Amino acid sequence: MLNDSMKLSRRRFLQNFAFASAAIAVGPGSWVIRPDWANAAEGPIKLGIATDLTGALGFAGNTNANVARMVVKEINDAGGLLGRPIELYIEDTASNESVAVGNVRKLIQRDKVDMVLGGISSSMRNAIKDPIVSRGKTLYIYPEGYEGKECTPNLFCTGPVPAQNCDQFIPWLIKNGGKRFALPGSNYVWPQTINAYARKVIESNGGEVIIEEYYPVDQVDFSSMVSRIISNRVDVVFNTIVPPGVSPFFKQLYEAGFSKNGGRIGCTYFDENFLDMNPAHEIDGLASSLDYYSALTAEDSISARIQGNYEKQFTNQFRFSAGSAATGAYRGLKLWEAAVKEAGTPERDAVAAALDHAKIAEGPGGPAEMVPGKHHCKMNMYIGVAKGGKYEIVSRSAGLVDPKEC
Repeated sequence: MLNDSMKLSRRRFLQNFAFASAAIAVGPGSWVIRPDWANAAEGPIKLGIATDLTGALGFAGNTNANVARMVVKEINDAGGLLGRPIELYIEDTASNESVAVGNVRKLIQRDKVDMVLGGISSSMRNAIKDPIVSRGKTLYIYPEGYEGKECTPNLFCTGPVPAQNCDQFIPWLIKNGGKRFALPGSNYVWPQTINAYARKVIESNGGEVIIEEYYPVDQVDFSSMVSRIISNRVDVVFNTIVPPGVSPFFKQLYEAGFSKNGGRIGCTYFDENFLDMNPAHEIDGLASSLDYYSALTAEDSISARIQGNYEKQFTNQFRFSAGSAATGAYRGLKLWEAAVKEAGTPERDAVAAALDHAKIAEGPGGPAEMVPGKHHCKMNMYIGVAKGGKYEIVSRSAGLVDPKEC
């Protein structure tokens, strides 16, 4: 997402990959981390991670791989799963769908993993789900927040979707910003789908969409849109422009006096990783709706323990944050662990049946549970407002929020 400083070459990946010393390279873009103990009778349970270790989304993919290593270490240190150690296989999907398909096939055909977790973008999920689920007959967990509407059998989603992002957030934006909305977005499926949902919530709460317009992902000049936002007296910019365009867009909004004159920016994906993309004063007051903020560690001992463990093991630039799917990855792996324990086997159909109603009492941001028959996850949601380069939590859901999917 992704400015040039976030793009990872293979050389830089090898320098920064937090567990490179523990990983054994088994081919181009392929690594395996073997447990330090074994069950000779049954052998290890094999977990596959397919994520963007290099390419434009490398900062998020490396975080997901780090989370997988952390969770697998915890499980193995506690005696494994069903008395068997977990062996971790990692494939670089390289922010490139054509590369990803070939590498994911290695997980299925060569490594014969029992489950695959990964994918950041929706286009990546759509590219790799058939090789995993249909052709590969393997369970797939997708951890990223996304536009919803993914109801493929044996594919489970553990990040937030539009109902969770919008149902509480948009009424808050109306109350704390105003009723006149602009919906600028990048021209692909996620912005278009979440904006269609957001429009319904805006209008049902007495708001009005004044502008809705989409731009190429690489566009960086938004002077025309900014001018229209100002001249049409827009109160709230509900932004779905993604990097590299989002940083110049916010800068241009600031320079035009949007926030100074009382305007509010809302952006559901904007987590701690993105706060550094602009000087703090340019985005002070920006509000976001996510399933986790690091500010929770001050009040929630479980979130503090999880984030603390991550930071002890991975002291590099790949932060544990909601927008990078770190929370969805943690949640997905722990729900899978619970499902395997209930099923008594790592076999796909039995685990899928158990995963359909799996619950965890502890996770980043709180407990979580799958909605039976819906392939999506209930979770707590929070509204954070940027101030001085950090998020302050200003609102939280009363309980686990239903995804309203499938």
